[in-house]
Amino acid sequence: MTEPMQLQRLSTSEWADALPDRGIEVFHEPEALAVLDDHTPGRMELIGGFKGDRAAALFPAFVRDPAIGRIVTSPPPGMGVPRLGPIVMPASPKRRKQERVNREFADLVVEELDLASPTTLFSMVCHSQFRDPRPFEWADFDVGTRFTYRIDLDGSTTDDVLAGASKSLRREVRDARELDVGVERGGVDELRRIFEETRNRYAEQGKSFPQTWPYVRDLFEALGESARVYVARADDGEFLTGVTVLYSPEDAYFWQGGSRTIHEGVAVNSLLHVRIIEDIVDDPPAESVRRYDLHGANTERLCRYKSKFGGELVPYHVVDTGGYRMDVAKRLYEQFVRR
Repeated sequence: MTEPMQLQRLSTSEWADALPDRGIEVFHEPEALAVLDDHTPGRMELIGGFKGDRAAALFPAFVRDPAIGRIVTSPPPGMGVPRLGPIVMPASPKRRKQERVNREFADLVVEELDLASPTTLFSMVCHSQFRDPRPFEWADFDVGTRFTYRIDLDGSTTDDVLAGASKSLRREVRDARELDVGVERGGVDELRRIFEETRNRYAEQGKSFPQTWPYVRDLFEALGESARVYVARADDGEFLTGVTVLYSPEDAYFWQGGSRTIHEGVAVNSLLHVRIIEDIVDDPPAESVRRYDLHGANTERLCRYKSKFGGELVPYHVVDTGGYRMDVAKRLYEQFVRR
């Protein structure tokens, strides 16, 4: 007889013990979750689904209980977390048993967090390794698909990547090198410069930017070797632009910065990304890091640039409260929660 799954609330250290070595996002890491918990309103709930002593599934939820209703998100909005959601770790390679574990865990989480309530707003952006959101659809949640670009660098060189990139991107890299634009690693000072550059760009576009400097600083420091800063400078040392990169066990993520910068008539951003790719190939924070995720492929204007790298288009799933329940929850959210 199949052993029933039991849910447990986990501490950050217990979560770390249960977390698999592969198939996760950087924000699944306990260090990143602890920072999110410190800087996000409400409370973080780390839920594990156990078959006996073995963790079969994990789910990080961020919960707010205003005067009326409930808001459950994974990831929390406004924190620059591209994807999060459940991690399913079935013991059997058989499809039927994998689907049973996935379905059982989804049903238990929906019940445990009261996600089916008409006054609950639920929103989840799943990581790309979570490929079966059907149990949530069967529970009457809306399921959609979004995309990111991912460059597979396993067995590749930087020259291989450039050979597969567009001619215009190769020209930008060549022209930036001819101008003696240099790319170097930076620290907290450069991280703040990139943060402020990003915040100013959002303000110029009339968009909100909820992230704060203490949050970005704390995340960078907590992740240690799993976070790096890259800065492009002119030959006289002038700061031109920069990018913050975060690392999961398998992927590097273009996270913050990278606004289009023209120096003496030449766009320098592509040179930044090429240096990041070089380091993934030759000097990654862990040997298991073999891919570069360009953080989304859902905005047409940005896709015209990101597609130049020749990366693979990778789908991921979005799950949220749908229909009438979403309308009710949105009204509650707008009335009782400060954005």
